[in-house]
Amino acid sequence: MDAGMSSPEKQDKDNLVGINKKQLGVCGWILFSLSFLLMIITFPISIWMCLKIIKEYERAVVFRLGRIQANKAKGPGLILVLPCIDVFVKVDLRTVTCNIPPQEILTRDSVTTQVDGVVYYRIYSAVSAVANVNDVHQATFLLAQTTLRNVLGTQTLSQILAGREEIAHSIQTMLDDATELWGIRVARVEIKDVRIPVQLQRSMAAEAEATREARARVLAAEGEMNASKSLKSASMVLTESPIALQLRYLQTLTTVATEKNSTIVFPLPMNILEGIGGISYDNNHKKVNDRA
Repeated sequence: MDAGMSSPEKQDKDNLVGINKKQLGVCGWILFSLSFLLMIITFPISIWMCLKIIKEYERAVVFRLGRIQANKAKGPGLILVLPCIDVFVKVDLRTVTCNIPPQEILTRDSVTTQVDGVVYYRIYSAVSAVANVNDVHQATFLLAQTTLRNVLGTQTLSQILAGREEIAHSIQTMLDDATELWGIRVARVEIKDVRIPVQLQRSMAAEAEATREARARVLAAEGEMNASKSLKSASMVLTESPIALQLRYLQTLTTVATEKNSTIVFPLPMNILEGIGGISYDNNHKKVNDRA
């Protein structure tokens, strides 16, 4: 991998913290000896100034004569800091919540919208976070804003509203790659809210309502068609047996009378009257002939 790397890339890589392994030198060792001697002379007063407590979620990056000691962070627990030559910086390793304020974005379909989000990240390399960037939290905050605008600017409004998870995952990947040299690991990115203009909201609502009405009309037409087919089949069954129509009629009356106990006025089918009238007429005619 190093064989295929050009000389400028190697030089940049060597300038990163954690790779420079230069020693203190003669003057450094002299100052180190004097500092250690001073701590012994002023003991035990100096011990309270030299011993530092690092919490479980913290790490201390110790600079000795301007160089990072042992090329790694120290802690948690007690650490020894020599007077005059050691300076240390505490780094919090807990997850940080970065709230991105609403960003005004022009989408690909020329719609102006405001989008806000939240980024969860943590420092996994205290040395890189201290030495490779001036203010790691401010840099991550500004980079998150810029990345959010750049990514959403390539999407349409419908894609932003429908594909929030995919867009958030894309932003997370881009942020994680960009902040790797800063010792930052992005854990999660979420898009909280998408604000669109009021006029556009009304237009979208009208469009959605029209779509729902068209779908409802189509469903109603399909229902009418299915009902007509069922009625046609029922009429064919009733045609085969005329008495079935009368039984169905009486069953409907029974159902209505059960639900609402009141006086019901209903029309009587003509075929029933014709049947009853025909029977009565035949009986009277027979009686008249017998008397004659």
